[in-house]
Amino acid sequence: MAPRCWRWWHWSVWPRTRPPAARSTPSSHLQFSTQEQTPQICVVGSGPAGFYTAQHLLKHHARAHVDIYEKQLVPFGLVRFGVAPDHPEVKNVINTFTQTARSDRCAFYGSVVVGRDVTVPELRAAYHAVVLSYGAESHQTLEIPGEELPGVFSARAFVGWYNGLPENRELAPDLSCDTAVILGQGNVALDVARILLTPPEHLEKTDITEAALGALRQSRVKTVWIVGRRGPLQVAFTIKELREMIHLPGTRPVLDPADFSGLQDRIKEAPRPRKRLMELLLRTATEKPGAEEAARQALAWLLGCGGPAQQPRGPARLFLGLGEAGC
Repeated sequence: MAPRCWRWWHWSVWPRTRPPAARSTPSSHLQFSTQEQTPQICVVGSGPAGFYTAQHLLKHHARAHVDIYEKQLVPFGLVRFGVAPDHPEVKNVINTFTQTARSDRCAFYGSVVVGRDVTVPELRAAYHAVVLSYGAESHQTLEIPGEELPGVFSARAFVGWYNGLPENRELAPDLSCDTAVILGQGNVALDVARILLTPPEHLEKTDITEAALGALRQSRVKTVWIVGRRGPLQVAFTIKELREMIHLPGTRPVLDPADFSGLQDRIKEAPRPRKRLMELLLRTATEKPGAEEAARQALAWLLGCGGPAQQPRGPARLFLGLGEAGC
């Protein structure tokens, strides 16, 4: 059977699960036995949560039928639009999701916005169960001065821009400055810094969008500050992403050894994954940089979220906030 995972339907032209009239819906409509009826399940959102839910239902309920609704035209959510383009191995899960979508008991319907094209009460009336597995609709603001200024973007929007998310394709960040500041020290922060500093000829081998690649070819960003309000022991990125940054061609990491003063004993007591991460940070901080000219990736700690207009590290025209509760 031909795969059905690429179809899109507007609710008004798809009558199969159109909610029945209220007067014809008995109170027992949502009560079912898997031996008597075919459970009809609706999953809203086609990212990893949505597809893993569908996969589980199809595996453990032999008669269940799953319809997946997605507001984008295409499926896979953050796997498609959130994973860094130079991490293709993470996107391999798309192959598993595609097999799920090809099941005779699974259908994908793109370009359907719940709340606009169909309401949750309508879905509840039409299905035995409704699973809401959609992601965040927007970034979380930091509520700091200058957050609304030009050149200040959420990482959600910036990541969507270089990954081709339709709502972020027109972002057009100004990369004519020499310094960018990223508020937050998780894996997304390192993804963004890496994309900003990776030589374009390396990005050409990835699935980054042509528009983003063209802008990055013209970029003048040579220094990226990755700023956190807590200390080195509280960084949220993993050792894999840190190694990628340390070995990024044409760049050198800049860490202040003084930031690690007095932490050696605490590093020894840390759990093994955290200990290995901190030892790598400390080793990198104490290594002497090479003599060659290189772009810089600098990590700064214990800086309060004063806002883009009050950063103490010099002027920058590109700020990327991760929308965390605290940077």
